[in-house]
Amino acid sequence: MTHEKATDHLARTGPAALWERLGAALYDPFLARGERLGMSERRAALLSEARGRVLEIGAGTGLNLAHYPATVEELMLSDPVIPMAERSRARVAESESRRGLHVVEAPAEELPFSSASFDTVVSTMVLCTVADVEAALSEIARVLRPGGQLLFIEHVHVQGTRLGRWQLRMAGLWAILAQGCRCDRDLVSAISSQFDVRVASPAEWTGMPALVRPLVVGSATPARVARHGSWAHHAADRTDQEVATPSGSPVEVRR
Repeated sequence: MTHEKATDHLARTGPAALWERLGAALYDPFLARGERLGMSERRAALLSEARGRVLEIGAGTGLNLAHYPATVEELMLSDPVIPMAERSRARVAESESRRGLHVVEAPAEELPFSSASFDTVVSTMVLCTVADVEAALSEIARVLRPGGQLLFIEHVHVQGTRLGRWQLRMAGLWAILAQGCRCDRDLVSAISSQFDVRVASPAEWTGMPALVRPLVVGSATPARVARHGSWAHHAADRTDQEVATPSGSPVEVRR
């Protein structure tokens, strides 16, 4: 297992750093009931489809780690929040021997990896929090190899319903309480704007607050002609600097 620090600007100080550390400490306990009531099994079912070289964005505390199949050749866990990455790193250290495990501190909107370098990208309850959903999805498409796949579980806004109206009303307050998480995003449309969605099944995050209970679970491949531009946009090489990991695979680090 290696750890690469992709960017220096991620470190926060003062109240912001304390808030991030508190959020990281409370994350697993807050999700614990939902995990027991079905989310853990849902993660396992989704991740059974992961293959080859895998990148997980917004890996958080590493809750997915135990569910990756042994057939995964290499696993890169990324998260922009340093206290989250530290907990993910601790989970990796406690896991049984697994080669090709790396932890990188990086935002989904600026992935520090070469283009076409992963077979699978995983996003579980992440796109609700990123600052720029379109940029994050564009980056995912860029780093996926031809034929690569995005596996996702995301909570979504349910339009035209009473709950959907409450999601819109409470979005701002929820984002403050949940460290940027938005409960009002139509993420199925967002993913469909840049990917060909193969499966998108509705589900319920049992045991969690109603605002984030509606889920979509699925898989997608980058659209051959991106909805917002040409395929060349995804294939553009954005390498500034590459650092070789022990496996020999390059990890690009931008400064």
